Amino acid sequence: MRIVLQRVSEASVTIDQKKVADIQKGLLVLVGIEEADTQEDIDWLVGKIVKMRIFGDENDVMNCSIQDIDGDIIVVSQFTLHASTKKGNRPSYIKAAKPDFAIPMYENFLKSLEKEFTKKIQAGIFGADMKVSLVNDGPVTILIDSKNRD
Repeated sequence: MRIVLQRVSEASVTIDQKKVADIQKGLLVLVGIEEADTQEDIDWLVGKIVKMRIFGDENDVMNCSIQDIDGDIIVVSQFTLHASTKKGNRPSYIKAAKPDFAIPMYENFLKSLEKEFTKKIQAGIFGADMKVSLVNDGPVTILIDSKNRD
């Protein structure tokens, strides 16, 4: 499972011209799922997301987590995080999980994150054509792959 964490001052998701998620200060989390992912991957990533200290403290040092600042989270599924670009110029998505596996994993990811975070998680809709808007604060963008824990 791969995620992209983006610290945002605002973010939203629009589907068919209807805003389905909208936050101010917090995190936009893009999630890519592959067939090899398990609950262990979800649990590890959820722990990273809620404890990652990427928000400024009183001295403007990145020392606070999303929980510390009482921020919000939007999660968006993004199979293109598993794109392979080794051959040619057209990415291959062979490693991205098919919907029959990915949808339950995505839903479990959302439930696990909400349980650990203790606030309502806003989210896009799996497989929808989403328009994601954000103001990246910093910018701060962090890539995390649960298969690369070194």
